[in-house]
Amino acid sequence: MKAFLLFLGLLLLSGCAIPGATDTSGTQDRIPVEVTQVIDGDTVRIIYEGKETTVRYLLVDTPETNHPRYGEQPLGQEATERNRQLLESANQVEIEFDVGGRFDDYDRLLGYFYADGESVQEQLLEEGFARVAYIYPPNTRYVDEFRDAEADARQQQIGIWEFENYSTDRGFNSDAYQPGNAVAPSQDCQIKGNINRSGNKIYHLPGTASYEQTNPEQWFCTEQQARDAGFLSAGQ
Repeated sequence: MKAFLLFLGLLLLSGCAIPGATDTSGTQDRIPVEVTQVIDGDTVRIIYEGKETTVRYLLVDTPETNHPRYGEQPLGQEATERNRQLLESANQVEIEFDVGGRFDDYDRLLGYFYADGESVQEQLLEEGFARVAYIYPPNTRYVDEFRDAEADARQQQIGIWEFENYSTDRGFNSDAYQPGNAVAPSQDCQIKGNINRSGNKIYHLPGTASYEQTNPEQWFCTEQQARDAGFLSAGQ
């Protein structure tokens, strides 16, 4: 008995992890997981270590779909669907932990997610579905990369950045998001023409990253038609 207690004490002092424990401190190991439910744009449920667990994405925030105080926020459903698309279309989904605490105040596991090796968080930021938020050191491994991705979306003024003061440091202000009344597209005219708050005219093609979250002022049947009206491609 004394020998066992001595061994246990040495194990704890050495900082060795007990097999199966949620401990990847100091590593960037990615662990394959099964996603069982996409709750919203930044929260999912997975099978991890044999049980179903809720996971909150580190360093990002997306509009809510069922907030207890604010209800459904603009682009909440779109962010959820985009998150689902990224995860469900992947052959492999992986989670990576940071060096700090593993759980938040709501007992949700915290991690970075990858769909076929691509960062899910970074893609949501690039496409204007998420903002960088909840930065609590030392869980800040990718904050610089995420801020760069966010800056690209802000520059294009897509998604949550299309309307001034919708995305704030405190969350999302639904009153600031007021899309114009756009004419419905015909079957052959699916190109969206958007005029952002800076007055820039941008057109978006179906299937491109910013298409679904763009609220158009005009619809076009061809790219030439959009260019003739003074609109530039979203990629320019």
